[in-house]
Amino acid sequence: MEVQSRMLKWATGAMTFTLIAAASGALSQAQQVLVKIADIPMPGPAVRFDYQNLDVKHNRLYIAHMNANQLVVFDTQKQQVVANLDGFQRVHGVIAVPGINRVYASVTGEHKVAAVDMRTLKTVAMCGPVTYPDGLAYVPVTRRVFVSDERGGVDAVMDTRSGKLLTNIPLGGGAGNTVYDPGSGRILVAVHRVNELVAIDPAAMKIVGRYPLPGIENPHGIALDVKNRLAFVAGEENHTLAIFDLKTMKLLSLHQVGDDPDVLAFDSSLKRLYVSAESGTVTAFEEDRHDLKVLGPPIPRTVRFAEASASGSSVLAGRKNKGANAYRDLANALIKYWKTGKALPTFAPEP
Repeated sequence: MEVQSRMLKWATGAMTFTLIAAASGALSQAQQVLVKIADIPMPGPAVRFDYQNLDVKHNRLYIAHMNANQLVVFDTQKQQVVANLDGFQRVHGVIAVPGINRVYASVTGEHKVAAVDMRTLKTVAMCGPVTYPDGLAYVPVTRRVFVSDERGGVDAVMDTRSGKLLTNIPLGGGAGNTVYDPGSGRILVAVHRVNELVAIDPAAMKIVGRYPLPGIENPHGIALDVKNRLAFVAGEENHTLAIFDLKTMKLLSLHQVGDDPDVLAFDSSLKRLYVSAESGTVTAFEEDRHDLKVLGPPIPRTVRFAEASASGSSVLAGRKNKGANAYRDLANALIKYWKTGKALPTFAPEP
């Protein structure tokens, strides 16, 4: 089996950080998609993670440990956690900007965006107020960070030099993900309710285009294939993924994904798109010209979670209380279901 050197990394709810390599070779289609390299224990309680962002220059991955109120710094070469930063209340989005030695994180619980110095890992600025800061995008030319305000219905704009909030750009609906498209020099935002992809001029800080997404309900996650001028946009209300042509600004096709899709990631070297869903699956696609084909069945994050827990990796594994016993029963049932296809048994913790 030949394994590509480029790796996709994600954090699981079982408090282990799983290194996954995209694979190719003489395996079944389902087995080819991803191969586990290692499980690495993570700090903090076993609660929800959200966004993560890779700093290729310094080989560091920044992970939002949302329900632990922590920002985790992971060294991808040494495969170890180098810092676990407290004080990031309900942290959602995170983006590394090595060109200015900053990391920006959405401190949603405080309605602000934090700026962290990459060298000292100290917070140097807090920008706000932003009603519900979520996804982040950085524009190098203007040195501005654009912030999805999911509940405020705007894209907030932060100046990285002063650390101040410059303006709020009304969107007409809740802000889904915000990304920077270097091909057009525009900011792109998925807008809930109106079901549009909105283009913003980052210098003028004004909307310059609104593009309908027929067949998509509450567009949220976005990923770009900059070279081939494609945007991938996921509708969280109808578990549907759109392929959008950034040349013609028209929707090309629709594909089904897991329920409640959230974060998307595109691997430009392998031409693969990964769509994570809050229902517990990751759907992997391979780009084929201007279309996508599914690579095997959806990858079940919930089953990976169960496998780690049943094997003793979970923080609950050593506990002998009724909740932990019920949890292990569920984990074993999920593993049995995944391996045999049999129906899950019903059970309840002891009263």
